[in-house]
Formats: sequence, structure tokens, C-alpha cells
Amino acid sequence: MSTVGFIGLGNMGGALAANLVQRGHGVLAYDTAGAGGLPSGAAMTSGVAEVARRCDVMVLSLPDGAACEKVAREIAMTAGRRATHVVDTSTIGVAAARSVADLLAEAGVGYVDAPVSGGVAGARARTLMVMYAGGDEACARVEPVLVGLSDRRRRVGDRPGLAQALKLANNFLSATALCATSEAVAFACAVGLDMATVLDVLNTSSGRSAATADKFPHHVLTGRYASGFANTLMAKDLALYLEAVAEQRGGSAGQVGPVTGRVWDEFATAEPGADFTRIYPYTARAHQEVLHDSAEESP
Repeated sequence: MSTVGFIGLGNMGGALAANLVQRGHGVLAYDTAGAGGLPSGAAMTSGVAEVARRCDVMVLSLPDGAACEKVAREIAMTAGRRATHVVDTSTIGVAAARSVADLLAEAGVGYVDAPVSGGVAGARARTLMVMYAGGDEACARVEPVLVGLSDRRRRVGDRPGLAQALKLANNFLSATALCATSEAVAFACAVGLDMATVLDVLNTSSGRSAATADKFPHHVLTGRYASGFANTLMAKDLALYLEAVAEQRGGSAGQVGPVTGRVWDEFATAEPGADFTRIYPYTARAHQEVLHDSAEESP
């Protein structure tokens, strides 16, 4: 197996880098925060330029478009660069993916837009969905790396940005389902229903979603709140979604999207960096406050 470069060892990046190691790839990694997320079997390097000089394919797992563009510029400017292709697993939005792809193309580096969905647990279980888009040559060249990242992969388009569009649509649905489920369960529990019972019934009824089937049973009901995805990142992804929708629709961000975006912005402002599954206690507290205020106002 080849040696793969890996930039960004956060919760998701560390898990994906570990998957590559487990599938027999050598991994040379770098993260500005240090080696805390470095998986066993991978090696830490001095920086992006060293990775670019020592690996043909580099994987990025970074928080936003600005970080990706900064790394892409460094790759493009590296003297003696060996890197010929970049796989970007970050969620950065349609415009940023196209911009990074163009920047790298000018330096002769192929770019595959490959955001992921399924959370850190999905990465560790290799059930994570890697949705990717890029030209035929680039996708064929990086296929062994994509195979190393997860057992679930789907090419969704022939140019960068298309995978980002699908990822943003997915995260909008995920965010909407989780905040709506939080509100519904808060209501049900407030009238005296047991949460476990509520979830059992919802999961065999038309209200079932990833929120009721995964997030609530594994993180809310258990009190773990440890999905590994921060509310600030979800708020960022929703902002990217709303921006892309507004650009497509001539300034209108739709009807449901702005409401969902506002809820997540308020949650992220109130509890910055909290696990995104903590939207349930945040919502439940707001529900109880409304009930309390209504009771005080009653004659």
C-alpha cells in the first residue's frame, strides 16, 4: 500500500487516518494542534510542506474553507512537491471547493471533493458515507485511498462542488430532524411520557429519523452527549447551505432553512463548542421556561 499524507487530526480526521493505517497504508500526518490525534502506526511530520514532498496523495480533514485554502496554497507552493492529488473530506461548501480545486489545478494537482457523513462512530465502524466528486482521472487515482477511508463510498458527480452540495443538503436534513425531534420529545416528556417509550414508538412510526434511531438512543437517552460533532460546526454547515441555496434562488434561502439555521445559531451562541446532540437539553430547558412563564401568567 502507498503512503498517504493526512492534514488535520481532529475527531473525524484522527478516525479516518486510523482507518488508513488499519487498511495497510503508511500515514504521514500533520496538525497545527500537535500530535494528540495521531493514530497508532502513523507518523507525525513537521508541516504541510513535508507531507507534500513525501506523499503522492494527501487527505484533508479541516474545519472550514479558509483552512483548506491555506493548506492548498502551501501544497501548491511547495518546492520539490511529490503530491499530485488531494482528497478533501472537509465540509467547506460549494464555492470553496471549486476555489480550492482551481487553485490546485493551476499547480497541476488533482482535487477530489469528498465530504463524509456518519459521525466519528461511523468512521470507526467503517460505515461512514464518503460522497465524492471529481474528474475521472483524479477519482481513479485516489480510489485506493477512498477504499481505505470507509467501506461506504459513492461517486456523486464529475466535478468538485457537487459532493459538497449533497453534504450540505444532508446536514440540513440532519440538523432539522434533530432540532424538531428535540422539540417533540421535550413536549412528550413534559406531559409525562417516558423518553424510552417515546423513542420506541417513534422508531416504529412515521416520525422515525436518524435523530430518533441514532442520536437520541445513543447520546440523549444515555446522557453521553458524545457524538464528536460540535454545535458550532453544525451552525457553520447550515450557514453554508443557506448561502448556497440563496445563491441558486436569487437571494431567497427558502422557508424551512432559515428557521433551522436560527435555532442552531442560537444554540451555538449559548453553548459554543457543545456536542450537537446537546440541542435536546437546550431545547427542553426552553420548553420548561415557556411552561413556567405561561403558568405564572395564568389567572
